[in-house]
Amino acid sequence: MNLIELSQKEERLTSGHRLCAGCAEPINIKLILAAIDEPVVIINATSCLEVATTIYPYTAWKIPWIHNAFENASATASGVIESYKVILKKKPKDRPKWAKNLPDNVKFLVIGGDGGTYDIGLQSLSGALERGHQFLYVCYDNGAYMNTGNQRSGATPRGSSTTTSPSGKVHQGKNEFRKDLTSIIEGHHINYVAQASISNFADLTRKAKRAMEIEGPSFINLLSPCQRSWGFDPSKTIRICELAVQSNYWPLYEVDHGKFTLNYTPKERTPILEWFKSQKRFKHLLKPENEGLVQEIQEHYDNEFARIQKRAEDCQE
Repeated sequence: MNLIELSQKEERLTSGHRLCAGCAEPINIKLILAAIDEPVVIINATSCLEVATTIYPYTAWKIPWIHNAFENASATASGVIESYKVILKKKPKDRPKWAKNLPDNVKFLVIGGDGGTYDIGLQSLSGALERGHQFLYVCYDNGAYMNTGNQRSGATPRGSSTTTSPSGKVHQGKNEFRKDLTSIIEGHHINYVAQASISNFADLTRKAKRAMEIEGPSFINLLSPCQRSWGFDPSKTIRICELAVQSNYWPLYEVDHGKFTLNYTPKERTPILEWFKSQKRFKHLLKPENEGLVQEIQEHYDNEFARIQKRAEDCQE
């Protein structure tokens, strides 16, 4: 799907919402919705996206939208999806008045940030995946609890300074590497799992379209830079995503019915130090005394990338 085709799609998330300038969330969601041709129902966990698009009495959504708490968006989706299936089994004359003309091709999109997915909402998501409900879950990963003030989450990368993992004399930001959520989701043996980035919009929209075609649940993990808490110029959002992919921090890949495909391999790896330089949350890592830590982090992501490269090669044999 090219840019001209995408631009001709009706917007399902309108402009005029209150997300910050430079926020990747509306770009991510608009691209995903543009890739889906069918009617869509959104189930949205508590998050920046939820708060900033539905400040009472206004809404930026032009499609059915349901909000629930951090921890239970997937559980809510499970109930909605199964109720929809029950209604469709009834003849139109036997349905509730509001459902007599209900379309039979509605798609369900569940959206959560990393706080509501990596951490608080993982239990209900895991249960919904195991039960096999028909939905696409999209996690927009901005690497911390941004909605409540930039506290560290399971998605926060090692070395990132947050309000609960500040850099100082004792610690240089968060001590731990981020959770590999995409692999955790893959461990549920669902038919489609992917990582994507708006720096490659064609790859993202193709994955969203494919995910909605899949039988059973599917999952996409999306990098979603937060200019306020990451600390970068709002005009640099796409560039930040590019650097994440080029430095091996955020590989683009998919697992379709067990077949692993690495969608992009950088011709020349960008040193992760360049990604750190682009964001104030890593400014302490630029000090000479932290050179060893930066090297350790680079080796970690290079090793992870080598592992998935090997896996992709093995799948082609």
